[in-house]
Amino acid sequence: MSHVLSFAPVFPAMLRTEDGVRIDAAHIPPAGGEARADLGIVVAHGFTGSWRERTARRIAHVLSRYGGVVAFDFRGHGRSGGLTTVGDLEILDVEAAVRHARVVGYSRIAVVGFSMGAAVAVRHAALRRGVDAVAAVSGPARWYYRGTRPMRQVHWAIERPVGRLAARVAKRTRIARGPWDPVPMPPHEAVRLIAPAPLLIVHGDADSFFPLDHPYELFEGAREPKELWIEPGYGHAEAAATPELIRRIGMWIGSNLL
Repeated sequence: MSHVLSFAPVFPAMLRTEDGVRIDAAHIPPAGGEARADLGIVVAHGFTGSWRERTARRIAHVLSRYGGVVAFDFRGHGRSGGLTTVGDLEILDVEAAVRHARVVGYSRIAVVGFSMGAAVAVRHAALRRGVDAVAAVSGPARWYYRGTRPMRQVHWAIERPVGRLAARVAKRTRIARGPWDPVPMPPHEAVRLIAPAPLLIVHGDADSFFPLDHPYELFEGAREPKELWIEPGYGHAEAAATPELIRRIGMWIGSNLL
C-alpha cells in the first residue's frame, strides 16, 4: 500500500453521496497513545487536490495523532466519480465522509478544510449541521474572486473549455460546465450559521490566492465560539502547511471537543 500512506495504517473506502456519486476515501485510525478514540477528523482538500497526494497524506498523518482521520477526494477529483462544482454540491461529499466517520465509531467529528475545502466545510457545517467543530484553512469569504493572478488562473480553468481540458489532463480534475444555478450561499453568509459549533479560521499573510480581507470577513460574520489565526509567512492551503501548524490545529480541535 505504498501508493497511499506508508507511515500509518490506511483503510481505503468507496463512499456514496446522497446524489449517487462515488467518493474515494480512506480511514486512518488514531495513532499513538495520546490520540482520542472518540474523535474523528474529516480532511477536505483544495481544488485540484487529492487525499493521495503527499502533502495531504502528511497532514492526515499528523492529525491522526489527535484522533482518527477520514480523508477523501471531492467529486471530479482523483479516483472519485462525478464532476466538481467547485464548492456547491461538494457539501454532499463532506456529508458522506462525516457519515463514514460515524459508522467506523467516532462520536465527535471535526472537519478541517483547505481552500475550496474550507469553503465547503463552512457551508456544510452551516447547512447540514451535525459536526462538532470546523477549521477553515486558506478559505475564501466570497465567490467569483479574481483579484489575484492565481485566482484568475482558477477561473480560466473553470470557465474555458481549454482550461477544463488542462485541469483534466494535468490534475485529474473534471469540472462541470456552466454557471451555478442557483448560486450557492457564499461562505461569508454561511459562517454565521455554524454556531454553537466552534470555528477556527486560519490564514497566511503570504497567501497568494486570497488576501487577508477574506479571513477577516469570515471572522466578522461568524458567531462565538470562534477563533482567528493570521499566520506570518504562511502561503496557501496544504502545500504551505507545516507540521507544526497542523499540530496546532489538532490541539485546537482536542481542546474544543473535551
